[in-house]
Amino acid sequence: MTRSGRISGILVEAEDFASYGGWVLDSQFETQMGSPYLLAHGLGRPVADATTVITVDEPGEYEVWVRTRDWAAPHGPGRFALSIDGVALDTEFGVHDPDWSWVSAGEVTLARGEATLALHDLTGFDGRCDAIYFGRDGAVPPNAVDGSSRAWRRALRGLPDQPVEAGDYDVIVVGGGVAGCAAALTAARLGQRVALIHDRPVLGGNASKEIGLMPRGAQGKILAELATRTPDGDLAALSLLQAEPTAEVFLEHRIIAADRQGDRIVSIDAVEARGGLERRFTGRVFIDASGVAILGVLAGAETLFGREARADFDEPYAPEVADEMHHGNTLFFRTRMADHPVPFPGVPWATEVSKDYANLSGQLMKPGLENGPGPAASANPDTPAFQFSADPSQAWMMQFPATHYWEYGQWLDPYVSGEQVRDYLMRALYGTFSNVKTMEPEAHANLEFDWMAFVAAQGEFRRYRGDYVLTENDVRNQTRHNDMLVANDGFFCIHCAWNPGEGKYDFRLKDWIMDVRDQQPYGIPFRCLYSANIDNLLMAGKHISVTHVAGSAVKLMGNGAQHGVAVAAAAFLCNEHDTTPRGLLDNHMDKLRGLVDALTGHDHDMTSHPPTRKFVAVPG
Repeated sequence: MTRSGRISGILVEAEDFASYGGWVLDSQFETQMGSPYLLAHGLGRPVADATTVITVDEPGEYEVWVRTRDWAAPHGPGRFALSIDGVALDTEFGVHDPDWSWVSAGEVTLARGEATLALHDLTGFDGRCDAIYFGRDGAVPPNAVDGSSRAWRRALRGLPDQPVEAGDYDVIVVGGGVAGCAAALTAARLGQRVALIHDRPVLGGNASKEIGLMPRGAQGKILAELATRTPDGDLAALSLLQAEPTAEVFLEHRIIAADRQGDRIVSIDAVEARGGLERRFTGRVFIDASGVAILGVLAGAETLFGREARADFDEPYAPEVADEMHHGNTLFFRTRMADHPVPFPGVPWATEVSKDYANLSGQLMKPGLENGPGPAASANPDTPAFQFSADPSQAWMMQFPATHYWEYGQWLDPYVSGEQVRDYLMRALYGTFSNVKTMEPEAHANLEFDWMAFVAAQGEFRRYRGDYVLTENDVRNQTRHNDMLVANDGFFCIHCAWNPGEGKYDFRLKDWIMDVRDQQPYGIPFRCLYSANIDNLLMAGKHISVTHVAGSAVKLMGNGAQHGVAVAAAAFLCNEHDTTPRGLLDNHMDKLRGLVDALTGHDHDMTSHPPTRKFVAVPG
């Protein structure tokens, strides 16, 4: 139920609908487009109606506005209708503007009392509704994504102008992927009052049941606990954290602001996807495990981005000239053969896929088991000459179905282009699936999508600059630094994109360098785990202080779990000694090493380091 505030009109946010029906809540892009929205992700089959009831205090004539977009303009694949008390409006939505905008459906008469609204999906192809506004006196709703539009929405929803206080914490962890869960759980077990703030409804990040990757890299007892899966693929992380009396988990909360005073962060603000309430979290030590360096971006931390030039760190795998190419996002999917023929609508809007691409290899079989085979009606036409390893014994890696072929966004700004990247990948998948069915209609008559993620696995964003930047040579040579704190495992896994305009299928990789080195662990210095210019900010996961090339090995989620344990121990000691991470380095490094060794179950010099999970392919 939505109330009108001091501003004339009634605003109905889609995320506040009482029943989503078959629609899903998509809150990934609210910082770019302004709000969470409902998505009709039916894989080509219209989903059940989303419904809600509003209360009309002032009867009369209202102009109906719906904020939506044509996500594959001008084709309008995501069309939907709106009905009020069972009467459908004449306007179809999702066909007007490629950008998010308010579309007027004319005037309606609303009586005093309750009215039932329903969103009726017409296609099953990802129609999206942000909000519905019933305006009076010719009022046009604001479309800009800025402070005034947010204030307008808050007022109409009856929300406070300022964030409400959420509490004061010893340690605040941002990001509930594997690294963040490891950090929060470790800090709580050390007696710290911990807030874990995560922007999704489930924990695990790229390992969550929304995406489903296996946490590769260094293994350990904390990771083993966290990564245990329930029958539906969910991780045990949430139940473990809920069992800790000093830990609080805030799901579906997105960080929108950081208050920095001098060289310290004092508080951060987060908005809850459902309901829109903003909360302020005050803390002593902050750990960024978001994977996107969000605290650094908001608080002005020093960061790195893109590929460094070879001369910068003398890295063999670095390009001659620095650029802003980065690892893109990946969309996972799964198909199956039904026991009856399954029709699939035409998808003329899948324009980046032509009939010579009909290969669905690289599927996610189930959460934790990816790189599976898939149906194909043609040979793989891009046939890249992947360089997996210079070691002839690794030749078996040269041919296998690889999920991360389905990657895009390497030349786009990952902070503002997330929806564009996800939608591009969906268009590629829908088009490829259609090609398989139409090119071999008898063989694939029963083929259907079993699942397609609408949440993309995130690739590379900004990386922090710490007091030391780990390089390819540190990884390759297992450089032993005096402040080495944890060991990591893993291969160099460098995704190389086509240059803009170069590749015919630019949702597929041009090249994929996979160098398993000597398969020995390498050390992570403590100086790579804290910010160079913010005194109470630590980090864990793929955005620690590393080069692009080194990050291609460090990014494995098992490695991030080791970082998480280490920075949780550091946060605990910072609070105990009332010092900064740099102060720990100078005065308490032995104590920090001893605590981390005890927590991880192996010593920092890698003499008792447990083996990694090897990279394996699912046999075709």
